[in-house]
Amino acid sequence: MQTISFKTTLLFGLFISFLSCKAQEYPLNTDFRNIPTNSYLKDLDNELNPYVGNYRANFQGKEIILYITKESHKLIEYKNQKFYRDVLSIKYVIKNSAGTILQDTQNMIPQTNQSYHTIYSTRINPFLNSVMLTYSGTNCGVGWGSIKLKKINSTQLSWEYRPNDIILDSSRCPSGTDINIYLPETKDLVFTKQ
Repeated sequence: MQTISFKTTLLFGLFISFLSCKAQEYPLNTDFRNIPTNSYLKDLDNELNPYVGNYRANFQGKEIILYITKESHKLIEYKNQKFYRDVLSIKYVIKNSAGTILQDTQNMIPQTNQSYHTIYSTRINPFLNSVMLTYSGTNCGVGWGSIKLKKINSTQLSWEYRPNDIILDSSRCPSGTDINIYLPETKDLVFTKQ
């Protein structure tokens, strides 16, 4: 009799665990401030998929190539909140007019305490065909800010990048560090899918 009771209790516990895991899955645009820790904001309607691909544009003599992928179940730690979210991730290559690579983030892996060069989506507006992203900046955090991508059609995106200001001194950024912002600081730049 005790064996049946133990098995019943174990199965009931597993069932409750399964339900509680499912109960912590929310639609992608749910406000993360209103969800329990370790919840998952999932792209249930595949709203991120139309942005995935490789895109190219030219701006002020530079060629910019964006490599946009979708990452599922990415851990997000913001202030005292910890949760998971499906995100768009952008890596990029920027070349000058001679074809020399100025910046290439394709193979960069963010270090644990340093997230420079990362671009991740923060929210999507399916009604406006746009997605907001945050850019952590280049060396020493220079250029951190927001990026807005707007879907023009199935092969084109409109780009808007707004960098924020940062005050640098030798304690924050060693002399000789490349602190150029290579991403195009502009609005309505059209990228075409390759």
